[in-house]
Amino acid sequence: MRTILVTGGTGTLGRPTVAALRAAGHDVRVLSRRRGAGLTTGNLTEGTGLREAVNGVDTVLHLATSLGRADVTQTRNLVESLRPTGVEHLIFVSIVGIDRIPLPYYRHKLESERLVAESSIPYSVLRATQFHHLVDRLFSAQRFLPFLLAPAIRLQPIAIEDVAARLAALAAGPPAGRAADIGGPEQRPVPGLARVWKQAAGSGRPVISVRLPGKTFRAFASGAALAGTTPYGQKTFADHLGERFAVEGKQ
Repeated sequence: MRTILVTGGTGTLGRPTVAALRAAGHDVRVLSRRRGAGLTTGNLTEGTGLREAVNGVDTVLHLATSLGRADVTQTRNLVESLRPTGVEHLIFVSIVGIDRIPLPYYRHKLESERLVAESSIPYSVLRATQFHHLVDRLFSAQRFLPFLLAPAIRLQPIAIEDVAARLAALAAGPPAGRAADIGGPEQRPVPGLARVWKQAAGSGRPVISVRLPGKTFRAFASGAALAGTTPYGQKTFADHLGERFAVEGKQ
């Protein structure tokens, strides 16, 4: 059993990861700016409370994320707080393709990866493809349009629960450095994913495939966001939608 601190433990990925870690018998602390049962108070952006939060911890999962430079600031503050503690394993979750896709958010995430790798702390970096939830929101956000716009690229979305399971497995083992990228069980064109979403949502709107100018679209179109490895996990995008709309239908 390990004593594990999880940043971002109340977030979308954090909740199932904390659950998986506790199910495996680990003693888990969840870092939060709030106070409450099961929470360890600390502020990654300001760097306050972190030394106290990591006291007695042997493994840290850094799942917290923010837009802009705050992402880098939070990672730097966490790394600095860990240097004198003797933490045995720092695990950082990242995104497939961040070194090839020129998005500002990806650039900051890549800089955070470098901070972890150069920290002298034993580490694992896990890059995952886009979550099913993110692709779902891409189409849900278009609810007021008379059609569904879908970029003419391929994605390999993965279930959050599958990423959580992989993180829990990494936490139970030795530092892996750059772990193998993971992606979901299917690589599919986004217009095809839009048709799956349309059927699940009961929508009659047409799907319009679009191509966009610029380096970012070209990077996605080249397959930069695909894991390129043996598919990980079992849950497909259709499975995710089936569960989501079944729950909403009961409400």
